[in-house]
Amino acid sequence: MSAILPTQFAYRSVSGVGLSSGHPDFFSVENLTDDDNTKTFQYSKDGRYFGCASAERVVIINAETVEIVKEIKRKNVVEIGFSPKGTFLTTWERPVKLEENVMHKNLILWEVESGKELISFAQKSQSNWNVQWTEDESFFSRMVTGEVHFYASNRIDKEVHSKLRLEGIADFSLSPGKSPSIAVFIPEKKAGPARVQIFSITNFNTTLAQKTFYKADKIQMKWNDLGTNLLVLTHTDVDKTNKSYYGETNLYSLSVAGNYDCRVQLDKEGPIHDVTWSPNSKEFIVIYGYMPAKATLFDHRANPAHELGINPRNIAPNSSESAWSPDGRYIMTATLSPRLRVDNGYKIWHYTGVLVHARNVNELLQVGWRPASVNLFPIRSLSPPPPAAQNAQEFTVKPPSKIVGAYRPPHARGQATPDHFKREDETSIKAKVQPNGTKSSNSTDSLSKISAKNKKKREAKKKKDEAIQSSSEIQVETTPLNVVSSELEETVILSNGSSIPIITEMPLDSTSANLISDTQLSSQSGTVLTETEKKIRNLTKKLRQIAELKDRQANGDKLEQTQILKIATAAALERELQQLRHIG
Repeated sequence: MSAILPTQFAYRSVSGVGLSSGHPDFFSVENLTDDDNTKTFQYSKDGRYFGCASAERVVIINAETVEIVKEIKRKNVVEIGFSPKGTFLTTWERPVKLEENVMHKNLILWEVESGKELISFAQKSQSNWNVQWTEDESFFSRMVTGEVHFYASNRIDKEVHSKLRLEGIADFSLSPGKSPSIAVFIPEKKAGPARVQIFSITNFNTTLAQKTFYKADKIQMKWNDLGTNLLVLTHTDVDKTNKSYYGETNLYSLSVAGNYDCRVQLDKEGPIHDVTWSPNSKEFIVIYGYMPAKATLFDHRANPAHELGINPRNIAPNSSESAWSPDGRYIMTATLSPRLRVDNGYKIWHYTGVLVHARNVNELLQVGWRPASVNLFPIRSLSPPPPAAQNAQEFTVKPPSKIVGAYRPPHARGQATPDHFKREDETSIKAKVQPNGTKSSNSTDSLSKISAKNKKKREAKKKKDEAIQSSSEIQVETTPLNVVSSELEETVILSNGSSIPIITEMPLDSTSANLISDTQLSSQSGTVLTETEKKIRNLTKKLRQIAELKDRQANGDKLEQTQILKIATAAALERELQQLRHIG
């Protein structure tokens, strides 16, 4: 195959692993290896290498020429990872029990060019299994109980180069950039706050920056590309306010220089869905709030720079994976197995919303773009959308749903429905009616015992409802119309000429004084409302809602912008209501 375009992606299914070029040709190479059961694949950060692991071996491929660079004979590898420049490869296997006092060293560091094993460790947990590298590959680090160990890449076979010791370390992250730092997370303990501390990897005696906070069972640390600023996204397992099933989230910002830290202030209530840095390291964007979510762009000091508005942002149905291409012009969405076992496949969308490529892949397990430097794709002006894929309509237009009837158990399918399962007006045996309007006794006898019992319940309920309605009508007629300080007397004239006195106890403000009970308007009259009366009822309902919003505002509750705008329409609604009353 000829050289693949810089925009490239890989996919893995039960049938094997394949590579595909991006727009416009989407030329794919199927079954890169002969292995039937590929466990995972990974690109190197610079996009030079592509590695995949199977039950028998690990294969490293040149992503540009699609030629095998090195084959490592190692069984049962389920995770792989490259160093930043692709010089080293790490593999992880599930730990197994060996002989007594012998530990299974299941985390192994290899040299890519020679395929030589350099060092190995025992790593039980698959979570955070991999080592972390500095950008120049001079050091790598891994965490053990209460410590972070650093190793020099030019003397890996020697002892640990240096150690950072802090009691209670739960997680750490190395920064990118020319002057690497390490950020460590220490959870809450004995009512003390959790904290994140930043150190230079050459000096663990001095803290460069620190931030303390509560409500942090676990965190995500996100560095900008320069390694000068850190965002800390905190999560709790349980939301104590019971507003979210998924716990509570908060976002904090720290400067490595130690001259600035803060909590990022978000003006919409709800969870933080995602946050990411701009490639220029000067801004970051946050998507947050209950649906429909809000997106806001912040500068590096967490000041809002631009708001992208409130919109639902989940327009790709059934997608379990999504990622932008390195050139920033296409986004891939995919439906992966085993999360969803139907409609597996991937779609490539232009940023204007045009579907440019789509493909169904049976039991698709993994997809991913080939990394590439943003310098390869300079910013340019917006271009018109490309033509849609030939099969775009097949993937975007939903077929008409099949009408499904009521559920019937297997033994009853294909047979006529017995009368005792039908409504009374559907039965084949019709009830005979006497001259006085009552049904003959044999109609009841034709029903099953259960149907007869249900019929009696319905009749008893009907009589009870009629009794309640008649008593309520008497209550309305005999209710005194005395006006007290907190009551409002209104008389509504209906289309048939009759009038209904209504007494409602309301607060004595101008909005509440115009409220009329629409339930009284309909239930007491027993007549059909005209269009004017319906408008009066709707306006009354809106004014009642505005009165409730005013009460909430007076109690100090924070209202949404749409609710504040709704309060501002109270005067216009009152005027419209008065006009309708004069017309009526």
